[in-house]
Amino acid sequence: MELSDLVALRKDLHAHPELRFEEFRTSDIVADVLTSLGYRPSRGLAKTGVVASLLGKQAGPSIILRADMDALPIEERGNHAHISRHYGRMHACGHDGHTAMLLGAAAALAVNPPDCGTVHFVFQPGEEGGAGAKVMVDEGLLEHFPAGRVFGMHNWPGLPIGSMATRTGAIMAGGWRFLIDIKGKGSHAAQPHLGRDALTVGAAFVQEAQLLVSRRSNPLTAAVLSICTFHAGTTDNILPETATLRGTIRSLDVQELESLKEGMTRLAAGLALAHDVTIKVQFHQPYPVTVNTADETALALTAMRQAVGGQGMVVPDMTPSMASEDFGFLLEKRPGALVMLGNGTSAPLHAPDYDFDDTIIPHGIAYWVALAHTCLRNNQDI
Repeated sequence: MELSDLVALRKDLHAHPELRFEEFRTSDIVADVLTSLGYRPSRGLAKTGVVASLLGKQAGPSIILRADMDALPIEERGNHAHISRHYGRMHACGHDGHTAMLLGAAAALAVNPPDCGTVHFVFQPGEEGGAGAKVMVDEGLLEHFPAGRVFGMHNWPGLPIGSMATRTGAIMAGGWRFLIDIKGKGSHAAQPHLGRDALTVGAAFVQEAQLLVSRRSNPLTAAVLSICTFHAGTTDNILPETATLRGTIRSLDVQELESLKEGMTRLAAGLALAHDVTIKVQFHQPYPVTVNTADETALALTAMRQAVGGQGMVVPDMTPSMASEDFGFLLEKRPGALVMLGNGTSAPLHAPDYDFDDTIIPHGIAYWVALAHTCLRNNQDI
């Protein structure tokens, strides 16, 4: 495939974003492209997942190269020609670019396959909050497409274009989403003593919860507790009976996540008792800490140096991120590595004015191709 074809494909995906497990148009395009390249794509895992396999020149080990496909429920802000055509959804994390780069790698490797073994190209749905990687694993990904190693790649704003970064060990945080339901007693705003104001209790929870990190967590242990939505009330003269809060906790340490969960539950019980309300805390959609294994990180670094080279263009020990990635589910099952590809000075991930930089597509393809040849070469000694 020509670069111009991949750029056009990426912009088309960007203009038509699809949310988790609704990537029907996207998976159709992916499957059609793979078929045109001579692959026989398999479909249906995790509803919209697509997998294609490439046999090397002779028998050998197998690896998975994974790209995510889903968009986010964000209203895009921008004036470029390929802006989202669908209100309230956009590719704010670059999964459109990830998909285009892995398709480009599938095209390049079809022409020049590795010496031995098998490459499984995995196009995964539902990364954004849907744990699509776990769904694919639970539905038999590793049984249908056996692989000894797994690899992922994510674009990274702030990292210079043409550069790449990774690290051995924890590279992205584990996390839980949470839902907090507060039920009090509604009353007239002029008679607060006759009610149990759920809104003020919710406000107290927002404030007190921050102390779980600033005063209860070890300062040397990275942790984040963010309350992201707060819904209460219907008008300006009624104290609301209910309030609902949603958010997330993140840490690079599994025990710290459990400590935060226990602290939030304890705080809810205390506030409920103090204010004579009921508070229910639910934790859901856990993502594991994304942990790169040492040998596979070394393989990734070798491929990165081949792909982007240059002094200072490969960062071997990047600072971990407190964002979460469901690629961690694959890394719980197989050794592997997640790497970052510089997206330059773009807006941050998940921002309404973010856009994937198409100039990095060749770098991503070069990395995938170099990695496949590095992992699946005869007499491998790394």
